[in-house]
Amino acid sequence: MNASRRKAKRSQQVSNTLSDRLSHYQRTLENHWQALSSRDQLALVVLILFLLLFVGGYGGYSVHQAAKKSQSAYQEQIADYFWLRSQAGNIDPNALSESQDDANAMPPASRVNSILQTSGIDRAQVIAANEGVQLSFNHPSQAVVSAALGKLEQQGGRFSQLSIQQDAVTKQMQVQATIRF
Repeated sequence: MNASRRKAKRSQQVSNTLSDRLSHYQRTLENHWQALSSRDQLALVVLILFLLLFVGGYGGYSVHQAAKKSQSAYQEQIADYFWLRSQAGNIDPNALSESQDDANAMPPASRVNSILQTSGIDRAQVIAANEGVQLSFNHPSQAVVSAALGKLEQQGGRFSQLSIQQDAVTKQMQVQATIRF
């Protein structure tokens, strides 16, 4: 009980100290306000109202702009979602399995060349080797290169050797690889 009484007494002392300080600041502010002429008081009131309106108006405007931006981004995402759902009926699962069966029936070099061409890589050098397929090509886009290499891996290919370099002048990605299926 003594501990709780001491805590209550301390919190009362702290609140009394804070209220004393606040009342002291309030009295000081009132004294300074009374010392101002009526013209200065009016000017200060107008200035404070202007600042409040300006800060409140600008804050409200920026919050409104952020909300509009967020809402438009949300609407775009919803539109994309419903477009994707509407396209789901256009996918024929039988066609996908047939194309994978056809791809597995192709020789590995033709398969690699076909995957590279559908990925947007033209003029690739593809050679069948004892251990797999060797390929070499140049392309300016890192995204296209990584997508093509990803498709090769998705089709069951494993890279035994892969070298990717970027030419400092032309910014072309130079790819040399050996892949096995």
